[in-house]
Amino acid sequence: MTVGNTAAKHWHPIKNLDEVIRSADRPAIDVNASVVEDFQRDGVVLIPDIFKRWVPDLSAGLQRNLDDPQSFAFPCDSVGDKETGRFFDSYCNWQLISEYCDFVLSSPAASLASQLMRSTTAQLFHDHAFVKERGTQKATPWHHDLPYYCIDGFQTVSLYIALDPIPAQTAVRFLKGSHRNGHLYAPRNFASGAEYSHNDPSLCSAPHVEESASDLFIEALQPGDALCFDFRTLHGTTDEPIQERRRAFSTRWMGDDVRYLERLSETSPPLNDLGLTTGDLMRTDLFPILWPTSDNGGARR
Repeated sequence: MTVGNTAAKHWHPIKNLDEVIRSADRPAIDVNASVVEDFQRDGVVLIPDIFKRWVPDLSAGLQRNLDDPQSFAFPCDSVGDKETGRFFDSYCNWQLISEYCDFVLSSPAASLASQLMRSTTAQLFHDHAFVKERGTQKATPWHHDLPYYCIDGFQTVSLYIALDPIPAQTAVRFLKGSHRNGHLYAPRNFASGAEYSHNDPSLCSAPHVEESASDLFIEALQPGDALCFDFRTLHGTTDEPIQERRRAFSTRWMGDDVRYLERLSETSPPLNDLGLTTGDLMRTDLFPILWPTSDNGGARR
């Protein structure tokens, strides 16, 4: 088994992307103002059942991704040969896996993301699927996502959808309010836990957050529940053994203020050669604006 990121299939093969986007209907939903306020304050909220109807299709797509990783984009294994179980993830596959594409273009995810970010638009950054198999005993190191990415901005959200029941013991932990502490933490390798090498003086080492911390957000999940969190919110897991398979599917969203940033370290996903310079808007031919839709009008800026 190869541990770490692997570049495989071309990640943006749809040539008539605008036409495909226009052909799909993305419904609007109304998010309670108190949920938006909780997200803005804590950097994380749980919305139960919101994507329950999408679980069978997303599960089927993820299984193909898992069965034949090299046919898809950026597969990664984070459990070594001498460790038990399997911790697999893969991202940027929404144009390659039809069930992912259908979710991105036809679910209320874009509407939800726009409201949580308090943004007039929701631009898709990428998808990210995770599997921890039964018997896996591998902690996800404490980290936050923004420094992994070739972007910067404050209006961001990940929508992490449980595809299996996930008990609190093995659920992702979040440090509430950490998205507002002003710190940026060096990305860490999920396999080794070590920091990526970098030359960025703005990055510091992520703290290890104790289980006894009073401001932890920990929730058991059922299939279709969505954990929604800011790219700056610290999160991680324990090495509690996985008793039953734990699968999840995430989409990452960018709001009005997000711009391209040339990082001084490796990025993940390794999206190279985008033809952008720091401060540019992200390319809409690769990262489509999915809210507002063509039906409800509006432009990005």
